[in-house]
Parts: sequence; C-alpha cells; structure tokens
Amino acid sequence: MAATLCGRLLPRLAWLPARQSVRHGSKAVTRHRKPVHFLKQKLLAVTEYRPPRPAVPERCIAPPARQTQEESSLARILEREVEAMFQEGKMIAVVQNNATSAEDMLLFKSRLHKHGIAVRFYPNQVMRSFLSESRYRNLSPLFIGQNVLLVSKEPRVKEMLQCLKGAPQMVLLGACVEETLLSRQGVLAYSRLPSLMAVRGQLVGGMALMTSRTAALLQHHPARLSALLQQYQRQAGGGSTEESSKPEHTDLQEV
Repeated sequence: MAATLCGRLLPRLAWLPARQSVRHGSKAVTRHRKPVHFLKQKLLAVTEYRPPRPAVPERCIAPPARQTQEESSLARILEREVEAMFQEGKMIAVVQNNATSAEDMLLFKSRLHKHGIAVRFYPNQVMRSFLSESRYRNLSPLFIGQNVLLVSKEPRVKEMLQCLKGAPQMVLLGACVEETLLSRQGVLAYSRLPSLMAVRGQLVGGMALMTSRTAALLQHHPARLSALLQQYQRQAGGGSTEESSKPEHTDLQEV
C-alpha cells in the first residue's frame, strides 16, 4: 500500500510548472460613481460661467478676405475704350436686351445709324470695374443681365426714343446725357424740352424786348418834357397875340 501510494504521488510531485500565478488577497471594487441628481444638474447648468459676447460680431469687425484677381489685358483695353466713349459721347443710354433676334437687332442698328447713334456691347464686369472708380458710379446697378449701350456724340434723345418704340424688346433703363445721369422718366422729360436753337431765339427775343423797353423808359421823360415845353410855348405865344390885339380894338372904339 505504501509503495503504491508513493508510486502515485512522487511522479505528480516531481512535475511542477515553471511559473505559477499567485493571487494575493485583494478586494473587488464595489463602489460606483452615482449619477448627479437632476436638480443639481440644473443648478450647475444655470450657474455655469459664460464669458460675455462682444457687442459686434467678429465677422462684422474683420472683413472677409477677398481674393484679388489680376485683370487681363483684354479687360484693360475694353476699359480704355469705355473711358474714351464717356469722354467723347454726349449721350450714353443703357438699354436692356430681352431676347432680341439677330434680324431685329440688325434692323434696330440700321435705324439708329441713320441718326448717328451707335450700338456698343461691353461685358458687365468691365463696365462695373470702370464705373466703380469714376464719377458715373451710380450707373453700375443698371448693368445686370444682357445690356446694350446706345452712344451718340450729340444728345439725340428724341430720335432714340422713336427707334425704341419700334423695338419693344429693348427697354430703356437710364442714360447719361451731357454728363448728367437721368432715369427713364428723366430721359422722357428731356425729350420734351425745346431745341437749342429755339431756346436761343427765345433768349435773344427776350433780351431785345428788355432793351427796347429800357430805351423807351429812358426816352419817356425827355420826350414828355419837350412836349410840355412846346405846349407851354404855344400857350404863351397865343396869349401875347391876344393881348396885342386888344389895345388896337380899344383905340378904334375911342376914335
């Protein structure tokens, strides 16, 4: 019995692992963090510090960065042409083109050409860039969509309006007549004004009438004085003849 027990136990005791994990006495974590009460959460949210906001938002103080694009050489050439056009032309009208066909546009150009009015096409970007730095900057809001410029070296407003009546697709937006910006109503009022020759004739007639009245007023008193003196001389001459004739009549009666 003892031999059998020793034979069974000794091999087991002889085999041992190289490493053994030994667990020391440690306590398991039994406490967990409790959730905060909802009333306390509300109180903490209300009493939370919030820094004061600026009176003006930062996006309003600092302007957004704009990407500057270099102008092309073609745009510069067109701006020079527009500048020369505004210097030489006395009438520059802005007209909106509402889907005019090529045939109608050719007919419209020929009608305007008879009155010495040219039709010009320029990109809106070029016109805005030129007008933003000139004294005609109030015309820049008109350049939206498809626009046409009617240019003339003389203010031929009546002829332009007559041609626009025959083209309902072309709508007048505004104009610059003799360095004066006019709206649509202003252009219509300008067309009703008399011509320059008629105004000059009225001015000359008024000045001649004033000078004639002035001359008449200056000559009135001397003429009246001379008339009074002549009348007095006549009356004096008539009285002397009557007095000279009276003694002769008395002498005859006495005789």
